[in-house]
Amino acid sequence: MGYQIEGAIVKDQGITFAIVIVKDETIQNTSKSKEAMDAYRHIFPDMPIILLGRDSQGKSTYCGPKDMVNFLANVDPNRIPWRRYIITD
Repeated sequence: MGYQIEGAIVKDQGITFAIVIVKDETIQNTSKSKEAMDAYRHIFPDMPIILLGRDSQGKSTYCGPKDMVNFLANVDPNRIPWRRYIITD
């Protein structure tokens, strides 16, 4: 069995990092966001991980290293190369 996640690998200014879409409640809870980042490290090894949550109005909130979150705040999420990842156990 496995599961699916929506995410992206982004390369910018010589830095490669991963973005994973999670529930907004994960972003709002520090321990849940840390757990989620840790859980995705084996999928995106050696990359900083950014979490993206969307509230009920569709507003995006990023969680992760501050410099990357600040960079992404100025990027249209529709320009990010999203894809579905199938994770198998």
